[in-house]
Formats: sequence, C-alpha cells, structure tokens
Amino acid sequence: MRTATVKRETRETRIEVTIALDGTGSYDVSTGIGFLDHMLEQLAKHALIDLKVRAKGDLHIDMHHTTEDVAIVIGQAFREALGDMRGIQRYADVSVPMDEALTRAAIDISGRPYLIWKVSFTRPKLGEMDTELFREWFQAFAQNAAVTLHIENIYGDNNHHIVESGFKALARALRAAIRIDPAQKNRLPSTKGSLGG
Repeated sequence: MRTATVKRETRETRIEVTIALDGTGSYDVSTGIGFLDHMLEQLAKHALIDLKVRAKGDLHIDMHHTTEDVAIVIGQAFREALGDMRGIQRYADVSVPMDEALTRAAIDISGRPYLIWKVSFTRPKLGEMDTELFREWFQAFAQNAAVTLHIENIYGDNNHHIVESGFKALARALRAAIRIDPAQKNRLPSTKGSLGG
C-alpha cells in the first residue's frame, strides 16, 4: 500500500498526518476546528483515502496557522505516499453537485504545483471558520502535494454547500488521478519520462 506519515512542529502548530492512498475512506481527524474536520472527513471518504490527522495549533490567535499547516502536512504526506508515481492515471476532472451548488475540480499530478481558485463567498465565516481560509487550504495542499489544481464553483448560493462540494470534487478527482492504470502500471504517464518539473 502507498502510505506515509509526516510530522510538522513549529511555534504555531504541532501536526501529524498518516495517509494510505489505497484505503477504504476511513478517517480519524482532530484539528480543533470543527468545520475543517468535517471537510477532511469528506475528503477521505470520497477519495477512498485513509486519513489520520492530529493537529494542535494556536487557535487562541485564529484558525489560519492550523488550517494552512494541516494542508501542508497532508500535501507532503500525499506526495510521499505517491512514491515514484509509476502507473498513475495522473489527470482527472470531476464536477460534484451538492443541492444548488456545483463545483469542479481538475487535477494534474505533475510535480508542478499550481492553484487556480474561482470560488467566492457571500459570508465571511462558516461556523467559526473564516471563508478566506479555504483558499489557503487548497493553495497549501497544491503546493505541498506538487499538483496542478483548478477549483471552480460553477454556481451555488449556500456557502456551506459551495465549500463541501469543492472538497468532494477534489476527493473524487484525487481518487481518479491516483488510480493505477493497468495498461501502464510500470511506466510514468509522461513523454518526458519524469514528473516533477
């Protein structure tokens, strides 16, 4: 199984993530931020990735450091678990509806980190979490997982549905892109013969 455990400790946060890419969608998540926990559970469940997250951060200041650093460590663990990336599908493009909202995630597991973010919100917070932090999470994940990621909310009114459909779209895109293609299971999906730049 493609697995990894990554730890990160700074003056602001202490985080440990264990990930198994060929999992069943099980999760055990505790970040101290209820809404973020809910989104990470959706990510694991719909990507069929097993995910364990333990995070303690300076939430007495705000949720920024914890949100961003959790994404950093999940991204690093994802990258490590992928290994040499031989045989992966590499690309995926998925649209996920959630009631009135529709969000699209397109991904290239290329080794070249980039985020396109076309999502806007009508409220500054969801629960206690600032909505501006969702872009920070996706940015930190893309950078540290070394993936090109496009997230676009095509339409939607309910901010909760917009965010959740985004995490679920990412999950489904990851699930498709990391799948091993039997036709090229020992080859890299690149004419260059390498991924990563």
